Amino acid sequence: MKTATILGIALLMLGVVAFAYQGITYTTREKVIDLGPLQATVDTKQTIPLTPLVGGLALVGGIALLVVGTRRV
Repeated sequence: MKTATILGIALLMLGVVAFAYQGITYTTREKVIDLGPLQATVDTKQTIPLTPLVGGLALVGGIALLVVGTRRV
């Protein structure tokens, strides 16, 4: 396969994932109390939002690379 075709497929998949999930969620664990054998932690969920613009740009870029990759012979 050509490089442009492979990159186009990867961008298409990235665009679909960006539309489906609309953000990356991760959890951080923080120690609140640490008194000898007594410990307390707090789990905090945080999200990095992915706007639909990112997904749309990835889809358009992927389609463009697929078209360019198939036209070059």
